[in-house]
Amino acid sequence: MQTWSLVSICVLLGVVVRWGVSLNSYSGAGKPPMFGDYEAQRHWQEVTYNLPVQEWYLNTTDNDLNYWGLDYPPLTAYHSLICAYLAKFINPEWVELHKSRGYESPAHKLFMRTTVLLADLLIYIPAVVLYCLYLTEGTARKQVSILLCFLLYPGLILIDYGHFQYNGVSLGLALWAILGLGLGRDALGSVAFCLALNYKQMELYHALPFFCYLLGKCIKLGLLGRGFFLLVRITLAVLVTFALCWLPFLSDPGQIIQVVRRIFPVARGLFEDKVANTWCSLNILIKIRSIVSPDAQIYLSTACTLLAVLPSSVRLLVKPTFWQFKLALVNSSLAFFLFSYQVHEKSILLPALPVCLLLNDLPLISVWFLLVSTFSMVPLLLKDGLLVPYAVTSLAFLFLSIRLLSALERCSEAELRLGAYRKLLFFLPKQDLGCVVRWKFYASVAVMGGLSVASVTLAPPPRLPDLFPVLVSAASFLHFVGLFIYFHIVQFSEPAKKSHKKNK
Repeated sequence: MQTWSLVSICVLLGVVVRWGVSLNSYSGAGKPPMFGDYEAQRHWQEVTYNLPVQEWYLNTTDNDLNYWGLDYPPLTAYHSLICAYLAKFINPEWVELHKSRGYESPAHKLFMRTTVLLADLLIYIPAVVLYCLYLTEGTARKQVSILLCFLLYPGLILIDYGHFQYNGVSLGLALWAILGLGLGRDALGSVAFCLALNYKQMELYHALPFFCYLLGKCIKLGLLGRGFFLLVRITLAVLVTFALCWLPFLSDPGQIIQVVRRIFPVARGLFEDKVANTWCSLNILIKIRSIVSPDAQIYLSTACTLLAVLPSSVRLLVKPTFWQFKLALVNSSLAFFLFSYQVHEKSILLPALPVCLLLNDLPLISVWFLLVSTFSMVPLLLKDGLLVPYAVTSLAFLFLSIRLLSALERCSEAELRLGAYRKLLFFLPKQDLGCVVRWKFYASVAVMGGLSVASVTLAPPPRLPDLFPVLVSAASFLHFVGLFIYFHIVQFSEPAKKSHKKNK
């Protein structure tokens, strides 16, 4: 009973912080003609409620795709339709066709914020609670501490409740899928991941680890025995789930093609804004978008992404344990973020989810990554007027995670899994690598804090108006590359705990 009381307190704190952030501004508030992501979500409710499903992804007189046209898979559209029915019931003006464009009011803001919180309470938060209680080792106190840090990760809160999106739905469904696989419910886990993928196509960042883990498990069980029947169950679960999600579009192949074109808009370019990935960082020195044709950019980014994700995926296929699966999720999603085509700053939330799963195993590195991931979105957050929520949530997360998880105490060479580093750096003098990592963490926090303050207080030179966003992007990119290498070395090293060697 005491454990569940503490869990309830953690959930309540998570809800309070989310609601506190939601009281601030949101993307595009009072900024016509396009407004921002808040208006995009509202507009999708307008479109799905007033137009037949066959027109949701088509450019018509009633559906101008240049004005926040639907560009996510069908499950997002169905979610928008459910919200639209609620909005219509409360105030029909909120979803009135054409006339509701750019609608803003305190009541509508309260409604929209509430829909995000309800989605979290129904999907994301229960998955986090169950993962921390059933798939996290340690005492009840340790599990509750990890739960609180997981729920208070500032990046997701600031984007969903400040900037305004529903990332908690797709990430929550992905977490339910991870939970299913961790508990041995592979078919149910596959269904949950298909739902996540049909809600946001960016869940492809996690797709290869799911595929390799399940295929590797089937091979390990024997494709002429139990493994074959497991493979059949998973295949049927995937096909049925996709068929149900796409059912309204299956009668017309042309509609399927149109939806696919909308959810994979290659015309948008290699990257957006000042995202902390390889191509944006490389663009500082070499204007890659100017010297490489758009088609060549697609081929180049695809090839680099596949090469970056291949080692981790092969390792998982050969050794399909749950520990390897969690690390492969981090490495795959981070590889996609660093090298794939059309990456946005918010895409860093996809690697952040599996990193949260490692808070118990690698507390300092996980906390470090989660802080950097939030810092990497500073230009976007400042644009939305979220300076105070960013500062408060980041500092609170840093303090609580360091205190509750004993992250700075648990950073010995063995606990950080730095044995492989020691072998690679055999030519260097003997020194405590854990101490080195700790001081690098201090320096990193100082740099992130300094750049955050400078972005707000200092005016950039007239010739370099994007100086601070570029510095934030470059600094974050260097962090992500270093952590990408680190997580790969950990994945290819033997785990320190026996429990991770079991295929749960």
